[in-house]
Amino acid sequence: MASWGRVSAVLRNVLRGPRTLGSSAVRRAVAPVVVGSVVAGGLLCYYQHHANNRANIRTLPFTVHAEEQKEAAAPHLSARKVRFNKFASVVCEQEPYMTPRDFLFSVMLENVDRKLQKKILTTQEVNKMLVTASRACAGNNLFRTLGDNGLISYTEYLFLLTILTKPRTGFHIAFQMLDVDGNEQVDKKEFLKLKKIIGKSKLRVPKDTEKPAEEGEDVKTTLQAYFFGKEGENKLQYKDFLKFMEDLQAEVQEMEFLQFSKGMDTMRREDFAEWLLHYTNEEDNDIYWENMRKRIPAGQSITFDEFKAFCLFTNNIEDFSFSMKMVSGTNRPVGMAQFKRAVRIATGHDLSVNVLDTVFKLFDMDGDNCLSHKEFIGVMKDRVLRGLKPQNGFSGYWKCVKKETLKAAQEALGDTGCPF
Repeated sequence: MASWGRVSAVLRNVLRGPRTLGSSAVRRAVAPVVVGSVVAGGLLCYYQHHANNRANIRTLPFTVHAEEQKEAAAPHLSARKVRFNKFASVVCEQEPYMTPRDFLFSVMLENVDRKLQKKILTTQEVNKMLVTASRACAGNNLFRTLGDNGLISYTEYLFLLTILTKPRTGFHIAFQMLDVDGNEQVDKKEFLKLKKIIGKSKLRVPKDTEKPAEEGEDVKTTLQAYFFGKEGENKLQYKDFLKFMEDLQAEVQEMEFLQFSKGMDTMRREDFAEWLLHYTNEEDNDIYWENMRKRIPAGQSITFDEFKAFCLFTNNIEDFSFSMKMVSGTNRPVGMAQFKRAVRIATGHDLSVNVLDTVFKLFDMDGDNCLSHKEFIGVMKDRVLRGLKPQNGFSGYWKCVKKETLKAAQEALGDTGCPF
């Protein structure tokens, strides 16, 4: 455009200059030359303009955007990793960590309103946390007692979620596989393998995407200090690990009960229905809410023991699903008696009449006093997984557990043979 401006200025000077073009004859003689110059100059400017554009295009970053973006693209984060990062409130060695309080909030709340930046911990603060964890007493208020005085890594977050959502049978099998000498205890190195097994099993992401960070023995966390001491010299017995799992489940159940009962000793049936539908995202949710309003009478309550029995049932939902198919046939609607029997087969416990009646009135779509197996199981799985569905189902989960456990056991045994 600058070249075109210069040509225009020259032409104006030529046409206006009296000394050079004094007569009309001269103007007529010069006119073709001027027109030719204008055309040539215009073509030259047009060519230079587009040539410059082509040169600029070759240097602009967005013309090679696909290749550069592919090389520098951020890894895809799973839903669980995104949630972990959202609730994690501290940073240690440039890695985000949850505190015990953060973990409890992550399983109770749908979102967190983070008003402050993540706290960057010093070495002294981390050491103080490890000392506190190594001296902590077992109980169903462990995480609430520790509060923000502890570190939970992403792999441990997956591990703890699995404790809350899966039956303990699989843990015992994995524990026994790693317990080479059969003394019902494992050391810190073996526990890291167990945690890695469960963490891998919990995460389902495509290849070449986000994966749990590998954790070695030099990464010290609250769980490691609690199980093995600050220096990692202790052994973990299965009975202590079993108590830890039971205490963690009881702690979360108690907090959820208090959350939905508004701090009262009993939970109204409509509050229990609200808890059931929490974290679910089904197309029929509006119908469920309408069922609750029309069918569930006011003034009736559910105790904490009844609530705990139902939580035990949800943790064994796959066993229940199998037993219900055996009782009623594949995917057929079931009545309350069949449902109650399937629960007893799966868990060894009965659900109260209050709980059963609430479940049936809430999820009975057509008022025939029967439940659709497929729809009910889908809602309950959403409830257990708190809205974060893995890509593979239960069978894929335990298949991965079995594969990783066998691999770890073979590494522990070397060429000595089978532990059984």
